[in-house]
Amino acid sequence: MKPRLTLVAASLSAIFASQTFAQTAATLDPVVVTATRTAVSLTEVLADVSIVDRDQIERSGAASVSDVLARLPGITISQTGGPASTTGVFIRGAESRFTAVFVDGVRIDSQSTGGATWESIPLAQVERIEVLRGPAAAVYGSDAMAGVVQIFTRDGEPGFHPSIRVGIGSYNTREISTSLRGGEGNVTYALGLAEDKSDGFDAQPNGTNHDRDGYRNRSFSGRLGWKVQPGQKLELTVLDNDQKVGYDGYGSVPPQNDIAKHHLQTVGVNWSSRWSDDWSTRLGMTKGTDRYETTPSVYLTETQVTTYLFHNELRLASGLLTADLERREDELQNSSTRPSANTNRSQNAVALGYGIKLGDHSLQANARHDEDSEFGGKSTSALAYGYAISPTLRATASTGTAFRVPTLFQRFSIYGTSNLKAETSNNHEIGLRWLSGENRASVVVYHNDVDNLINYVSGPGTCINGVGAYAGCYGNTGHARMTGTTISGGTRVGNVNLGASVDWMAPQNLDTGKVLARRARNQAMLTADAPLADWRVAGELQYVGERFDNASNTTRLASYNLINVSASKQIDRDWKLLAKLNNLNDKNYVLANGYATPGRTFYLGLTWAPQK
Repeated sequence: MKPRLTLVAASLSAIFASQTFAQTAATLDPVVVTATRTAVSLTEVLADVSIVDRDQIERSGAASVSDVLARLPGITISQTGGPASTTGVFIRGAESRFTAVFVDGVRIDSQSTGGATWESIPLAQVERIEVLRGPAAAVYGSDAMAGVVQIFTRDGEPGFHPSIRVGIGSYNTREISTSLRGGEGNVTYALGLAEDKSDGFDAQPNGTNHDRDGYRNRSFSGRLGWKVQPGQKLELTVLDNDQKVGYDGYGSVPPQNDIAKHHLQTVGVNWSSRWSDDWSTRLGMTKGTDRYETTPSVYLTETQVTTYLFHNELRLASGLLTADLERREDELQNSSTRPSANTNRSQNAVALGYGIKLGDHSLQANARHDEDSEFGGKSTSALAYGYAISPTLRATASTGTAFRVPTLFQRFSIYGTSNLKAETSNNHEIGLRWLSGENRASVVVYHNDVDNLINYVSGPGTCINGVGAYAGCYGNTGHARMTGTTISGGTRVGNVNLGASVDWMAPQNLDTGKVLARRARNQAMLTADAPLADWRVAGELQYVGERFDNASNTTRLASYNLINVSASKQIDRDWKLLAKLNNLNDKNYVLANGYATPGRTFYLGLTWAPQK
């Protein structure tokens, strides 16, 4: 199918679904915690949110967290090779660093590159992903200019629930994972161990180093919950992933075996208390560590983000009031920082939120003030309103401000500029959502302006930082605007579940009039799954439009279609077989200029999970 036909088909499917859904029995309404840091049912949340559970992850055929996200509305990815290579995630066309990312409530970030290092998050340990599109700095502070992604590992539950999974695939890919979940009395636990490895493929076929760029991940996740007494719960979480990746270094003469070692770790301690039917609190201390180093070329960077949070929820007669006290501490160790440079900072914040529902009207207001040790005070706010036009149709409108402080690398590396300002944004959006039983449809239109955009400015002698002149440095030289429309829908026809989404986006550099690099201007997704004999069969058709690889828009990345299919079968009560074929049409496509992507690949997995 030609790209334009694919986009039109997805558009018609989503619109058709929104106009022809029939009434069916109501389905289970999942709970979302990302929008306001409180538990809200998906049907009541006023933000633009997607939820992906473990069953959906397995059926999708995704090899990484970014692969999962690429299947959601409004998200485009870039990648310099296979699933373990450097990855960018652009929500609604915004910079990758403008998304705040949490694993079990632990903030992860790189103070070198800015934003989460997506390739280091082990998909094998992920149970659930929540994605909030739109700014949320009034809730989460710095970074959340385009959205928030919350990733959750497996949780414990009463009883004893072991499972083992083994799999093989193309490029000599192998994986094995085991999970133990259980609980008795007031204690629950969950443990996960996994290793996956692949010989990979040549990431730069037109380069000088023609070798396979494989990878190996070894990951562990753990969660322990203890109900100390009624209304009092202590929870410990940990995630650890040790990754080793082959890559092609720049200008390697003669070619050498370049290796990147990546270590991601999150640790969290949370004490939840319910003091009465109307008042509850959560006291948490978390730490995220991101370490990256390369050999034989020497480079080392490590970021630590430590957070202390005191969260309060007070139910009033007419709504829910939240109050947060939060402290964030960032620390950077980097082999390219200037001598005697300050490589740590802190932010102290107070945040208030109030949500109310009166009849057909819903309102959510949030305000936050961050006091940064480097930049001083920064205030943000958000206001969202919803009106139930009918029991199945609701209109929403929201506005919000957000910011991201420069990374420590942007300020204190040999390319840094100490007087950089925080990047800021102002977002407005409106939406229309229809939900009736298993049938759904939505339209969201958004407009996000970014000021003080930080770019790397090249040129001889432009950056002098006390240790010599360099050929470039960082500066607040950009202004950007991200506007777009997302249409999505889904329904059930007989035994077949259908879904579709289509995005039109205009991620623009306002200073040059050019399209922001590696951002798609249109994309679409069609999905279907249904029982077939003893199997559950799923398929998806993904379309991503033309992009530009560079800021000057002189290097084009062609549009592409991908067809992915999967089939699963419950062999007996305890055994399940899963087969996947990704890129069934063997499409030769590019996510970053000069870098290859996987061709047609297969995967075969077997899971043992005894049922009682």
